[in-house]
Amino acid sequence: MAEFVLDGSLALAWYFKDEAVSYADAVAASFLKARALVPVIWPLEIANAVLMGERRKRSTEAQAAKWFSYLSSLPIIIDEITNKHVWSEVLALGRAHHLSAYDASYLDLALRRGLPLASLDDELKTAASALGVPMFVP
Repeated sequence: MAEFVLDGSLALAWYFKDEAVSYADAVAASFLKARALVPVIWPLEIANAVLMGERRKRSTEAQAAKWFSYLSSLPIIIDEITNKHVWSEVLALGRAHHLSAYDASYLDLALRRGLPLASLDDELKTAASALGVPMFVP
């Protein structure tokens, strides 16, 4: 089974329809043959974006509940080791590539596991490219 690192920007494009792009749809369809790895911050990042969306009237609690049920059905594995790399590799990547610690955690996971990255974040994609991390091709 193929594996890739899934970042929050891409997953949120499935939820917020005004952010939908064909690449995100193709990644979603790839779960028939692939599974995703995410750093430990991923559920919090997703939950925070959904909360902000509710406060801005972009979505409802009922929509969120349905979507979280969908996410829970996908083969998404949380990498529990991310926390061991925060003070060293994640900070170093963030500093070197001008990324947030959150985005650097996705890059660190892709580098550690030798996996491609699925992201819509331009700065993260640029940093990944500079380090030889390929983008996931669904």
